[in-house]
Amino acid sequence: MYIGRFAPSPTGLLHIGSLLTALASYADAHANGGKWLVRMEDLDPPREMAGAAAHILHTLEAFGFEWDGEVAYQSRREGLYQEALGRLKNAGLVYPCYCSRKDWQAAATAGADGFVYNGRCRVPAQRPEANGKTPAWRIAVPDRIIGFQDGIVGYYAQNLAHDIGDFVLLRADGFWAYQLAVVADDAEQGITHIVRGQDLLVSTPRQIYLQQCLGANTPHYAHLPLLVNSQGQKWSKQTLAPALDLNRREALLRQVMRYLDLPDAPEVDRPEELLAWAVSHWDIRTIPFHDIVTE
Repeated sequence: MYIGRFAPSPTGLLHIGSLLTALASYADAHANGGKWLVRMEDLDPPREMAGAAAHILHTLEAFGFEWDGEVAYQSRREGLYQEALGRLKNAGLVYPCYCSRKDWQAAATAGADGFVYNGRCRVPAQRPEANGKTPAWRIAVPDRIIGFQDGIVGYYAQNLAHDIGDFVLLRADGFWAYQLAVVADDAEQGITHIVRGQDLLVSTPRQIYLQQCLGANTPHYAHLPLLVNSQGQKWSKQTLAPALDLNRREALLRQVMRYLDLPDAPEVDRPEELLAWAVSHWDIRTIPFHDIVTE
């Protein structure tokens, strides 16, 4: 059984890039006779926008999307993440880190996704004194290539030791890191296919390594092209992407359908009919892999 998902973060409202990901993941799931789940990735309360989670669900419904089962909220899944971290601790794969970000980044090298942690706390004798400080928990990564065949981008790989470094699973402030939470969630929900934006491509080898460590299956990945503005910046909350206008539902759906190389749909009365058209004409092999400058 194909099980896919759409996993927005309530740090802001849905925008045109969110709609492209929602439509693509929805169409791929339904074109393959599968389920489409919705998961709210609300792990970082200080960054969340009040009321955003409810607004996101309302927006999805207004655009005609229907999801299978109940919406999952990461903020309610603490036990799942604790259990995953406990298994990694028991296997000796993680360690406490007392380094301040300022200190370790001062001598760090640049990697594929920010600075590469220098591994100081991996060696117990080199760890700074705890002095009552709560540690972050890092996973020790291997010096080997971890790669996969993406459904859109093609083959992608990283050497985690060189490109990423030992990465954080539980932050010192008590908040769970995205990498652990998403892997635990995908495994628990039985996710088999993940269709998401290429901004998350760089995270995928880390997630595959965690799946291997936890004995979880690796889903099939397909990373969508990013929608960018005229300056080449990804449309996001940080670049002030406008929220979806519910009065322009059909026009916006048709817009992202063009970006996904779907044929023009006939005139319709409801957005649900456009979604059905997208499902019936879906072919992930035709999606471009390069960034798309929006209208």
